[in-house]
Amino acid sequence: MLGAINIFLARWMPILTPLSVLTGVLLADYIHSWVKIVPWVFAFMTLTGSLNSNFRMFHHTMTHPFPIFLALMILHLITPVFAWTVGHFMFPDDPLTVTGFTLALVIPTGITSVMWVTMYKGSVPLALVIILIDTMLSPLVVPFSMSVLAGSKVEMDVMAMVSGLFWMIVLPSLLGMMMNEWLKAEKASRISQALSPFSKLSLPIVIAINSAVVAPYLRDIDAKFIQILLAIFFVVLCGYLLSWGLAAAFRQPRENIVTLLYTGGMRNISAGAVIAVNFFPPQAAVPVVVCMLFQQLLAAFHGFLLTKAYPREARA
Repeated sequence: MLGAINIFLARWMPILTPLSVLTGVLLADYIHSWVKIVPWVFAFMTLTGSLNSNFRMFHHTMTHPFPIFLALMILHLITPVFAWTVGHFMFPDDPLTVTGFTLALVIPTGITSVMWVTMYKGSVPLALVIILIDTMLSPLVVPFSMSVLAGSKVEMDVMAMVSGLFWMIVLPSLLGMMMNEWLKAEKASRISQALSPFSKLSLPIVIAINSAVVAPYLRDIDAKFIQILLAIFFVVLCGYLLSWGLAAAFRQPRENIVTLLYTGGMRNISAGAVIAVNFFPPQAAVPVVVCMLFQQLLAAFHGFLLTKAYPREARA
């Protein structure tokens, strides 16, 4: 039953994500005060996603580091600078919105990318190691990147941000890997499969609560909001396409192309929304929350493109 629920949730995640944003906006008066539970829920999601990782897998993949290096370049240099450039071009007099654009693309890769990598026969070990390394680096990379790109225009509590990333992402990831080593991979995998539906159910909850916090900025659908909507769609779409294009340009095998497409194109938007809501003015969180509307939908769209680009693997 849990397996069936897990498959159902994975299949309908592109629809559940925008519905969760809508629910958060409509029920903002009732659920915005639940924001204190979000870091705990997110830590549970990270722990569940890390149960399939172990230190041996980490060591094996590190002996072939180029795809990892390419993924990190996409995640923390190429796409954040692209988002920052688009933000400045579209909103030259609004540093908070530009900060939101930058934050949406500078946060770690999404844990849910593993689901799409698995579905389209990418390299799951490579995806898990990219997620793990990127997660471990996030308390250093995210504050540093935001300080460089946002500069002094936006007030940030860097130490609080580092602490939040550590407790929400790094520590649960390490615990998940240690549990994998202690319980052995097969038992850890069974536990992960049993917890996976609850983890996927947690994602809409996190999205809804974070959307409730920034609801005042999402309710006013004016020309600027439509502009943010279209610009974020463009930025996220280009993130996927740049990841695919660079992987192909460096002649990576098909399974690595699939992995880099999803790990480079997707972001841990739930974590980004938590960071934005807790450590930035609410206006800066709007582009991050809007990003939730498109990420899973575009993941499904690029899966369709993969079936056209690699028809033999699609039939298999």
